[in-house]
Amino acid sequence: MSNTQSSNGLEQGLKPRHVTMLSIAGVIGAGLFVGSGHAIAAAGPAVLLAYAAAGTLVVLVMRMLAEMAIASPDTGSFSTYADRAIGHWAGFTIGWLYWWFWVLVIPLEANAAATILHAWFPGVAIWAFTLVITLLLTVTNLFSVKNYGEFEFWFALVKVVAIIGFIILGVLAIFGFLPGSQVSGVSHLFDTQGFLPNGMGAVLAAMLTTMFSFMGTEIVTIAAAESKNPGQQISKATNSVIWRIGLFYLVSIFLVVALVPWNDAGLAQVGSYQTVLDRMGIPNAKLIVDLVVLVAVTSCLNSALYTASRMLFSLGNRGDAPAVAKITNNSGTPYWAVILSTAAAFLAVFANYVAPAAVFEFLLASSGAIALLVYLVIAVSQLRMRQKRMAVGEKIAFKMWLFPGLTYAVIVFIVGVLTIMLFQEAHRVEILATGLLSILVVAAGLLVARRRKLEKRAAVVLT
Repeated sequence: MSNTQSSNGLEQGLKPRHVTMLSIAGVIGAGLFVGSGHAIAAAGPAVLLAYAAAGTLVVLVMRMLAEMAIASPDTGSFSTYADRAIGHWAGFTIGWLYWWFWVLVIPLEANAAATILHAWFPGVAIWAFTLVITLLLTVTNLFSVKNYGEFEFWFALVKVVAIIGFIILGVLAIFGFLPGSQVSGVSHLFDTQGFLPNGMGAVLAAMLTTMFSFMGTEIVTIAAAESKNPGQQISKATNSVIWRIGLFYLVSIFLVVALVPWNDAGLAQVGSYQTVLDRMGIPNAKLIVDLVVLVAVTSCLNSALYTASRMLFSLGNRGDAPAVAKITNNSGTPYWAVILSTAAAFLAVFANYVAPAAVFEFLLASSGAIALLVYLVIAVSQLRMRQKRMAVGEKIAFKMWLFPGLTYAVIVFIVGVLTIMLFQEAHRVEILATGLLSILVVAAGLLVARRRKLEKRAAVVLT
């Protein structure tokens, strides 16, 4: 094992700048640039409350995850901690559900990128672009983690520059300093049926939508395991998560709802950023947003490939996935885990074409509530691990705030949201699909555990 490899065989090839940029903007996808328009159209200016609530939840969950990750960095992250804190069935289940979530993200993001490219080059079919983009990023992920880090660094940098540029233009427009702008001031926060035009029910529905746009913040704890000083990188990323959510989400969405009426048809049709840039009189607004969204979805596809492969590698290391998934090449890359994850994504795309539409829609819906389940597992794991560590008098370097009260509050909040989703027709299918998938995965986990016990007994008898 070379000195650049960790004890589990993975290369420690991510540089501090890679992890820093990944933590800053690695998971900002089309959800912010385009999808936020749907949330605004549903909840009005009060969508800010939805983003604030979802962002607060993410900050608290990241704090809990960081407490465990700094004490014991692991590429399996919360799946490994759930295995230790709750039981083998929990680590097995959440690991596979999380892998499934990112496997489904791969074809969705590739299709989004291909759709933009197809609009520019209509002579090339969307499926051809999807195939080329996915294969290209798969190849870059196969060679070395440094490739993933370098691609992600530049992808994330483009997104950061784009958002900061948008914020500067928005502030200039609000104060009337932007020549040619058709919009100014902040009157639209209240002048179109008030701040809360559709009631708190719409805000809650928007919160469920926005919560999924934050999914992926936890990737930094997986990636940090492949850097030289994982504890330090995780600590920095966690401490910066508050200003990241505040600047990129809350400030930019504030500018949108302040400058454009929430019921502007463009928000849901073309997206929030393009609508505002058009009203500001920025030339080629559509092309600019399309370029940024192309980078954003390619970045998310890159992260999805990386994350799915590392979770599969961790499951393989623990005997919960095919043994081939834990094999690494000379550069410390789990190449079989990368190939298997990409293959599963292609199977999902194939299923979309050959299976009845309802089947694929059901599979897609199953990813909806996985984000909340992941957060719930992190909270319960942190609660149990902290109690165990306190019982033996272990020193805790990085702590969750106001333990155990705030941890319990997060658990109650997530259970409450999941319960509300179950009784809302629009979200019931997500809960039912995720519940059914979870039951199937738990059953598989119990079978694996039983097989392990039988193998151990057989080994004892033979000796």
